[in-house]
Amino acid sequence: MDYNSTREKLIIPEYGRNVQQMAAFVVSIEDREKRTNLAKVLIGVMAQLHPENRDTTDYKQKLWDHLHIISGFKLDVDGPYPPPSQDIIDKKPEQIAYPQTNIRFRPYGKNIENIIHKACEFEEGPEKDALVKNIANHLKKSYLNWNRDSVNDELITGHLAELSSGKLKLSDDTRLAHTNELLRGAPSNAPAAIGSNRRKKFSPKNDKNSHYRDNRNRKKN
Repeated sequence: MDYNSTREKLIIPEYGRNVQQMAAFVVSIEDREKRTNLAKVLIGVMAQLHPENRDTTDYKQKLWDHLHIISGFKLDVDGPYPPPSQDIIDKKPEQIAYPQTNIRFRPYGKNIENIIHKACEFEEGPEKDALVKNIANHLKKSYLNWNRDSVNDELITGHLAELSSGKLKLSDDTRLAHTNELLRGAPSNAPAAIGSNRRKKFSPKNDKNSHYRDNRNRKKN
């Protein structure tokens, strides 16, 4: 019995073994015109296997590139596109170095530090004050995602001053958004819901089991 483990390895498994065998057959055709026509027919078969990719950029060219790859770059036809280079296909991508940056406060991340450094360059005025307040609210929200039990405006103000090297400060009358507003994602000027976290009072009318308990008590009596 012939098993897949003993067969030739699939070059592009998405098209299956039949397409790979047909590509090998096309390569074996000696007549160039006939070989080109069969290659075009095989391209149509490959397109039917993955119709969801028809809206992608350079869809036809990708099919021809895949056919050349499946054929082991042995396909010599008059195709509409130049065949891809085997050196480019076999070339491995360069390794990307992992950024080794020092993050002073990990709950905030590195991007907010870059924003704070950019905010330090703003001229004094209402625009900068509004920006500093928004940054402070973002710091508070990020800190709440890490620890919701111990956060206050004084702590956030101290972190803001440390991250900006003392260049960004909130005015004495500035009040940051309430914790409930930040956790709900509400805007800072929205009023906080009063008693939103309180449990609803028990009402016999809303108790689905009250009728069952009343009947059980009647039987006991």
